[in-house]
Amino acid sequence: MKTLEDNQHRRIDYLRISITDRCNLRCRYCMPEHGIPLLSHNQILTYEEIIKIVKIFVNNGIKKIRITGGEPLVRKNIENLIAKISSIEGVKDLGLTTNGVLLKELSKKIYDAGLNRINISLDSLHPGVFESITRRPYFYKVWDGIMEAIKTGFDPIKINVVVIRGVNDTEIPNFLRLAMDFPLVVRFIEYMPIGENNDWSYEKVMPVKEIKNIIENYVRLEPLQPNEYGGPAQRFAIYPSKGEIGFISPVSEHFCDRCNRLRLTADGKIRTCLFSDDEIDLKPALKDETPEKSLLNLLKQALQRKPPHHNIVPFMIKKCQRFMNSVGG
Repeated sequence: MKTLEDNQHRRIDYLRISITDRCNLRCRYCMPEHGIPLLSHNQILTYEEIIKIVKIFVNNGIKKIRITGGEPLVRKNIENLIAKISSIEGVKDLGLTTNGVLLKELSKKIYDAGLNRINISLDSLHPGVFESITRRPYFYKVWDGIMEAIKTGFDPIKINVVVIRGVNDTEIPNFLRLAMDFPLVVRFIEYMPIGENNDWSYEKVMPVKEIKNIIENYVRLEPLQPNEYGGPAQRFAIYPSKGEIGFISPVSEHFCDRCNRLRLTADGKIRTCLFSDDEIDLKPALKDETPEKSLLNLLKQALQRKPPHHNIVPFMIKKCQRFMNSVGG
């Protein structure tokens, strides 16, 4: 069985694929209210190109795939892409991250296509606060999508909550209750500096330790082992319920030493780190006479160029130049 390692001897087996830079929300931490210039149709990787890349990468050590955006469910016929990826021998884990707006109508299609794991971004349980963060009045669409995902049978269903001090930090107990009342994994994520105009400041970051202390005022947290494919979240069972809570701390306690991922942008570039603007363009290699050899060489370059750690240092932040919608998170 082939494996991939970078220069820090980290095993790299996870590829996050952004399939579009388009989104039906305008979240404050992701992009400006007026949006950003979008990629043209010719710049976006086709499904056929994505499949070609995935097959070659999986043949050489990638085991886990996550489909992201923008908002991946806005791309037409996404169930066809999911079906093709899920059928590739060697793909051991296939997930998708969505804002949930279109999930109710597409839940069964993507589940039947072979998707089992789903992450849903939801930063507030109050419709007004939700609209303030996302700049769209779609809270109930997302809520209905979550309920439909439960009904459909996705497992696990993870709810990603970006905690912003002074905006939604008072809702931490409400999200705890959500994990206790429903079969959901609620993950609290520190506010990250992505893009140039997202109004990020260190004062708005609520460290994971502080979030965890708030939760422990209500319940006992029992540490859980990382799942088979690792990941950045610290996992905890909630007693006395069957729920689960996770904490992701890219700002206060980075997890770079166990990073196992690469990112493929919607326009076909490999990013070695969410917070590095170093990119390797794969599209020319797709046109080569021997695309497998060319793509494998570029994959090896990416492993060599993957940095040992990101550039987030409190009060001295180098922001990622791309907006989150084109990187894929």
